Amino acid sequence: MRQFAVIGLGRFGRKVAETLAKKGVPVIVIDSDPELVSKVSDFVTKAVQIDSTDEQSLVASGVKDVDVAVVSMGEDIESSILTTALLKNLNIKEIVARACTPLHAQILKMVGATRVVYPEEDMGIRVANSILSPGVLEYIELGADYTLAEIEAKSKDIGRTINELDLKAKYGINVIIVKRRIFEARE
Repeated sequence: MRQFAVIGLGRFGRKVAETLAKKGVPVIVIDSDPELVSKVSDFVTKAVQIDSTDEQSLVASGVKDVDVAVVSMGEDIESSILTTALLKNLNIKEIVARACTPLHAQILKMVGATRVVYPEEDMGIRVANSILSPGVLEYIELGADYTLAEIEAKSKDIGRTINELDLKAKYGINVIIVKRRIFEARE
């Protein structure tokens, strides 16, 4: 089973740690703030209060044994860069780092991040797309030309087959999954 570390327990880091823990995977969390560490210690595998820019402390935390590390201190640019570089030096296979500017992202990649995320920007795009298209429940851009979307069927389309709807010809849409609601009759 893959092991994870989340470094930085602000709103984003805490939510990543909570979600991973709910999925039942081993999670080590690290933050310099003892109060934040205390708040998550009950639901993660290990919670450690250290300065993640100190290599000896980072090694002692057990982080060198994880497969994936999430560096989530977006606003503390210096710490996120130094922590990412240290994780790279510890041969962590996958390092996901939170960035707050394009230059920050570029530097994170240069020092070892395998993936950079912009949580606020990503959520802003998702919210804008959802209010532009009310029938769209989820929207994820996969690249310049591809999007993955969960779309609620219009009432006029319910009961029709995918072939009858002819979505590929009409809209250029490829349907990859159909979710059905099952209503149970009450006795």
